[in-house]
Amino acid sequence: MTGFRADIADTPKHRFAVLKWIGIGLFSIFCIGAATLGLLWNALFAQMPTLPDPDTLWAMNREPAIEFLDTDGNTIAIRGPRYGKRISPSDLPPHVVNAFLAVEDRRFYEHEGVDRLAIVRAAMANAQAGETVQGGSTLTQQLVKNLFLTPEKTIKRKAQEARLAQELENVLTKDEILELYLNRIFLGARSYGLDAASHRYFNKPPQELSVSEAAMIAGLPQAPSRYSPFVSMDEAMERRNVVLDRMVAANFLTPGAAERAKQDIIVLTDEDYIAYMGYALDYATEQARNLASRDAPDLIVTLTIDPELQRVAHEKLNAVLAESGEAKRASQAALVAMEHDGAIRMMVGGRDYDQSQFNRAVQAERQPGSAFKAFVYAAALLDGMQPYTVKYDEPIKIDNWRPKNYGGQYLGAVTLSEAFAGSINTVAAEIAQEVGLEKVIELARRFGVRSPLQPYPSLALGSDETNLLEMTQAYGVFATGGKRVNPYIVSEVRTSRGEVLFSHNEDKEPVQVYPSQYNREMVGMMTRVVRRGTGTAARLTMPQPEPAEGAPLSDVPREQIYRDVAGKTGTSQDWRDALFIGFTADYISGVWVGNDDDTPMRRVTGGDLPARIWKDVMEVAHQDLPATPLAGAEAANNLSTEAERRLAFYRSMADAFAAVEARDARGHN
Repeated sequence: MTGFRADIADTPKHRFAVLKWIGIGLFSIFCIGAATLGLLWNALFAQMPTLPDPDTLWAMNREPAIEFLDTDGNTIAIRGPRYGKRISPSDLPPHVVNAFLAVEDRRFYEHEGVDRLAIVRAAMANAQAGETVQGGSTLTQQLVKNLFLTPEKTIKRKAQEARLAQELENVLTKDEILELYLNRIFLGARSYGLDAASHRYFNKPPQELSVSEAAMIAGLPQAPSRYSPFVSMDEAMERRNVVLDRMVAANFLTPGAAERAKQDIIVLTDEDYIAYMGYALDYATEQARNLASRDAPDLIVTLTIDPELQRVAHEKLNAVLAESGEAKRASQAALVAMEHDGAIRMMVGGRDYDQSQFNRAVQAERQPGSAFKAFVYAAALLDGMQPYTVKYDEPIKIDNWRPKNYGGQYLGAVTLSEAFAGSINTVAAEIAQEVGLEKVIELARRFGVRSPLQPYPSLALGSDETNLLEMTQAYGVFATGGKRVNPYIVSEVRTSRGEVLFSHNEDKEPVQVYPSQYNREMVGMMTRVVRRGTGTAARLTMPQPEPAEGAPLSDVPREQIYRDVAGKTGTSQDWRDALFIGFTADYISGVWVGNDDDTPMRRVTGGDLPARIWKDVMEVAHQDLPATPLAGAEAANNLSTEAERRLAFYRSMADAFAAVEARDARGHN
């Protein structure tokens, strides 16, 4: 009989306990693993973007851009990112598409969004080199990263990139993905898409790219700034050669064709940034956004700016300041010029846009000085005065203010026309008091001055601040026979798809804000300012025909022939601001000269540097235009200065006799 053994009797129970704890342990490990995987999954894919519908993919994350055209439809500049026309791969030469596939994703048509073979190959190459020399991302992954994700290099981003790439492959065909990639990939120089880059670098459509040019552009996605030919042509050429070698390795190109492409000379188009257009484009951008709404897509904006005249205005303005600015302590200037319908042809907001983007033609509020007198005299004519009404230039006191003339002299009896041409302060102040400052302000408002104006006596001499564009606009009333001029720089705004969002209404009848008969008298007085007054530096001569062949030569110099020009000078207190605003039958233009810190210049008046700049620019603007007369300008020739003074004397005597007779009549009564 076998004896009893406790260890054998307890074995089933012991084994059960062991298995129980093993099971509990495995279950715990499973739960922990599942929880870990859940947390990891949540960390990687929580808040991951979802794929939108295919049409929406084309508009995702596109910054709005503006392409500016001139009146002939030529591109002036592009603000913001540049997106080209939509290009289908089937419309491109094979070497263009193959250049991208060779360097970015040779197995594009073989994988399903993620190329595991490429990942292994890249890992081995990077390990061997000890640094990152290859990437394993597919073309689809690159597209996903650009459309949905941030460029940060994290596991989360790479995981989401891979998953979204596979989802995208289920939504779009391979050709559709390739088309989206070629049209949306960033290729440097603010260019998105192949069409934009092709025009930006080589000024040609992508269908015309050579093998060498296509390879250079295809090498950009990996590092657009580093490989940009605008940054370093040497690095761009090295990268181009890498692309050509990979095209050979992928059997997209023969070795001989690749070697010939490497010998091609790369010719880049000029940079499209034009500094002298900066101020005008800033102003036009703001106007276009307001006209099209802030959330508008890509815009194509047609401007009224004449690019050639804009360049001339920039150069002439800088030339005058370079010659005389330092000696006269004048560091800045601005100019704006428009046609009679308000179309702005030139806008220069300062000497150097790169150094300062502050637009002094629009944003600077400065005292117009005597240029404001035009509104005082225009109000005086409405009040019953005439150009030959006699006033006295003599010391006066208005409240506690004693206006003084430039130079400190007084002429006695003068006509309004003479006082305006000579910019006599005492007469302007006296007239403003007689007419009423509120009437002067109301008239200036009607003409287009929107800046705050206060009815202080010094307003008559331009003490309240305005900007150059407002003043030039207001002078447009005199240029157009009394009609209000509304300046505009944008003539049309449309989307890149051709939808017209705004079109300037050229048929709209301008509003008559000043009687034409008085306007002619104002033009006569303003013409005299240029012919014999403070604005003679702004006179525009007319080219004279050469003597006929065989005609006798004369030693007597031919008399200068002048184009009709009307305007007014303006100088603020202590020579802090100087302006000349003038017009012809073709243009209305204003020039301001001063310093940004409001420091005084060295006795610079409106008839000095501003008038010189105005003349230099307007001579070029008018060189091919006929000498169309200004309505009312002929009145400036009716009386000479001496005749006006005699008239003033006789009128003053008549006024004196009339006063004596009236006094005697009251005495007899």
